[in-house]
Amino acid sequence: MTDPIGIDGSLLEGGGQILRIALTLSCIKKIPIRIYNIRAGRGKPGLMEQHLKGVELLRDICDAQVKGATIGSTEITFCPAEIRGGTYNAFIKTAGSISLLLQVALPCCIFAKSDVILKLRGGTNAEMAPQVDYMTEVFRPVLEKFGATFDFDLVRRGYFPKGGGEVIVTIQPVKELHGIKLLNQGKVMSIQGWSFVAGVIPAFIADKIAAGAKKTLSQVCRNVHIESYKEDKDIAPDNASGIILQATTDTGCILGASALGKRTENAEVTGERAGEILLKSVYEGACVDEHCQDQIIVFMALAVGPSSVRVGEITLHTKTAIFVVELLCKVEFNIEALEEGGNIIHCTGQ
Repeated sequence: MTDPIGIDGSLLEGGGQILRIALTLSCIKKIPIRIYNIRAGRGKPGLMEQHLKGVELLRDICDAQVKGATIGSTEITFCPAEIRGGTYNAFIKTAGSISLLLQVALPCCIFAKSDVILKLRGGTNAEMAPQVDYMTEVFRPVLEKFGATFDFDLVRRGYFPKGGGEVIVTIQPVKELHGIKLLNQGKVMSIQGWSFVAGVIPAFIADKIAAGAKKTLSQVCRNVHIESYKEDKDIAPDNASGIILQATTDTGCILGASALGKRTENAEVTGERAGEILLKSVYEGACVDEHCQDQIIVFMALAVGPSSVRVGEITLHTKTAIFVVELLCKVEFNIEALEEGGNIIHCTGQ
């Protein structure tokens, strides 16, 4: 066995992203890796439970040999074998993000030997991570442009701090991904939204969140439809509120944004926050929003043929993703700064 490639987890973003992307590419490319200084940039360094569950999930999917996979560990060695089909479980006891589990596992499952079913438990709608609704309504349509997709079944929602959410994700593997070209945002034709409350929070709060978003988004689009609803108590028994937005343009671009309600914040302000995040992507001329920007880096690298995608400001998460991808894959990225603002991310592909 070749010596593992060493990756310093303290560089750039310095959190869990380096770990997730390195594990994903190790699994797909069958490259042994050693990640050290894991989450050194965080107040509590090392593997937390949600990160450990991601390591264990990929270990099972590709039958890897792993050393150092314990809570608090700042170094692991991961030596993958074949990516297998089948059913795999990952259960986070806290509200750790299900979406981040999906981020680490999904690219691997796309290249599995046969269909994969992921049963994931944890937080479905949490701060500092994409809401699961974002993954289905915004990220999935972008992924489909590369030639892959997934089926998604929401069993139960889980909110901070209890968690307890559960989803079932089914992935049918593909032989290859293909490069994409998204360079012209075009005109925003419609904006869809879903404003929700759960638990003891009254239904009218969802209406107020939606109203705040609509007021903000009227600047760029007249066709704004936001569905307000109170989650069924069997699906979401705990307290939470929030909104997910999806904008579609006449060139086929999908942009998204979201926000969760806060106890100290007026509900309309929650909607306004989400709307302003979406407006930022629109005004930058981006073809994917800032939260999708770093997620597509792995897929651009794995695709057959070149990709070019117009984005707004290059985020630190995107810089981190490019750093890890170029370290483990034989691809090159180039950032083209545009005179009118924004950037184009170019990737050579496989």
